[in-house]
Parts: sequence; structure tokens; C-alpha cells
Amino acid sequence: MKKITPFLWFNNNLEEAMNFYISIFKNSKILEVNRYGKGGPQPEGTVFVARFELDGQEFFAVNGGPNLVFTEAISFYIDCMSQEEVDELWDKLSEGGEKGQCGWLKDKYGLSWQIIPSALGELMGNKDAVKANRVREALLQMSKIDIKGLEKAYKG
Repeated sequence: MKKITPFLWFNNNLEEAMNFYISIFKNSKILEVNRYGKGGPQPEGTVFVARFELDGQEFFAVNGGPNLVFTEAISFYIDCMSQEEVDELWDKLSEGGEKGQCGWLKDKYGLSWQIIPSALGELMGNKDAVKANRVREALLQMSKIDIKGLEKAYKG
């Protein structure tokens, strides 16, 4: 296990969420699952804690009950190499969730994600402040990020 690992708190749907995420990200797998026994706060056989990996990033999670919920204060940033990758992840992760602004979304479990093309950093990082500002203004008008729209703004 890496020294720092994100820890997620689910009400009672950890196993469903874990399998959902694993189905979306390549190179993902379940590492460990521990289940509740008889007399626990969740039904016997329900996942208590689990470790899983999403494209090489390890996560630890618990079915801890309804005491805590996810907020946008924490999100997972996904660096996408192409519009196709942006589109695929946006469509899959936002299904049943909420689409936000500037590449942000909440999945159906309430977890926040940022689906961001690498091109955004390249275009906004340009030393020409006028071009970078046009890209920023275009970004603020987008929900799912459109690379061609950013490039058009960049060129003016």
C-alpha cells in the first residue's frame, strides 16, 4: 500500500460503487474485501471494508452508514489525453449523477470528479495572457470540456 491512499465512506453501497468504478477504469482490480458477520450494523455478507485499485491508484473504502456524505470539497482529477477519453469518462461517470461546470461532475454515489483534458493546461499555461484568458473564458461556459472549443478560443 502507498503511504497516502484515498479513503472513501459509503452508506451501504460500497460493493456496487467499487464494481462500477472498476468497470470504467482500465487496469483496475479489487485487492481485498472484508464482510460483515452476524450481528453487525449492516446485513451479514455486506462489504465492511475494501481495498481496490483504479488505473494504478489504490483506494480504501468502508460501508460506514449514513453519518457522512461526499462533498465537492474533495474530487478526483482525471488527466485525459484526448476528447474521446473525456467523452467516455464523462458519459460513464455522470450517468445517474450530476453534470457540473468546467469538467466537474458528481457520480451517482455523490463522489466528485474532474474530467480534464491535458490540452487545457497547455492552452491556459501559455505566456500570452490574452490567449490564456480567452481559453479560461471559454472554459467557464462549458460543462463537459470540449478541446476544439478551447482551441478555437485560443486562436481567437
